[in-house]
Amino acid sequence: MMRALYTSATGMMAQQLNMDVIANNLANVNTVGFKRSRADFQDLLYQEMRPAGAPVAQGAQSPTGIEVGLGVKPGATQTIFEQGTFQNTGNKLDVGIEGEGFYKVLLPDGTNGYTRDGAFKRDSQGKLVNSDGFALQPEITVPADASNISIGKDGTVSITRGTSNTPESVGKIGLTRFSNPAGLEHLGGNNFRETAASGSPTEGTPAQAGFGSLSQGILEMSNVQIVQEMVNMITAQRAYEVNSKAIQTSDEMLQSANQLKR
Repeated sequence: MMRALYTSATGMMAQQLNMDVIANNLANVNTVGFKRSRADFQDLLYQEMRPAGAPVAQGAQSPTGIEVGLGVKPGATQTIFEQGTFQNTGNKLDVGIEGEGFYKVLLPDGTNGYTRDGAFKRDSQGKLVNSDGFALQPEITVPADASNISIGKDGTVSITRGTSNTPESVGKIGLTRFSNPAGLEHLGGNNFRETAASGSPTEGTPAQAGFGSLSQGILEMSNVQIVQEMVNMITAQRAYEVNSKAIQTSDEMLQSANQLKR
C-alpha cells in the first residue's frame, strides 16, 4: 500500500483536532477571563531508505540521504495567557487583573483552584465567591450593613457602614502566579489547577513585585481575536482539503496500477 494514504490520514486527523481547538476558542469569545489555546503539531517518524553519508562509489559518499516522513501528530495544546480586553461594568464586585496573577478559590474537594474571572458575588454569609459559589481565598466577608464597597489596586477591600464616611478594611485580595501558567490543568468553570508542569504557586500582593494590579468595576474578557481565529479556521479547512485530495490521488494511482494488463 502507498504510504501517502496513511500519511494523509494523519494530516486529516490533526486538522480535526485543530478545528476542535479553534471552535472552543470561538465558543468562549465572551467568557470572562478565558485564555485562548493553540494546537501544536510534530512530524512523525521517518523511514530511512539510505542514510546521509552512505558510500555510493569508491571514495565517494552520498551528500544527502533518502528519508520518507510518515505524517503528523499532535504535540500539545498550549494556552496563551495574553491579556484580554477589559469591559467596564460598574459593578463594585467585578474586579479585573491588569498584568500577571490569578485569584485563588477553594474548590469543593478542599483543594485550591486559580482563575482570572473576577466576577465576584456575595453569598448568604457575605463571603466573596465566584459564580459557582467557590469562596475567594483568603476569605473576605462583607457585612450585611455595608453601604459602600471599595477595592484598591493593591487588593485592599474597604467598606463604609450606614451613613458613616469612615472606611473600614475587611480584608485583602491576594494574587498567585506560576512560573509556567501554560502547564496549569483546565477544570472548566474558568478555573485552573496546579500541576507538576506549572510549578509551585507564588503568592503576593497586587501591584507589587511583578504582580498585576486590580481594577474595580472592570472585567477582563477573553483574549480571543475573532479575525485571527477565522483565518486559522480557513487555514485548517484548506489543509484538511489538501490532505483528502492526497488520499484521493493515492487511490487513483493504486487504481491505475490495479488496472494494468499484460
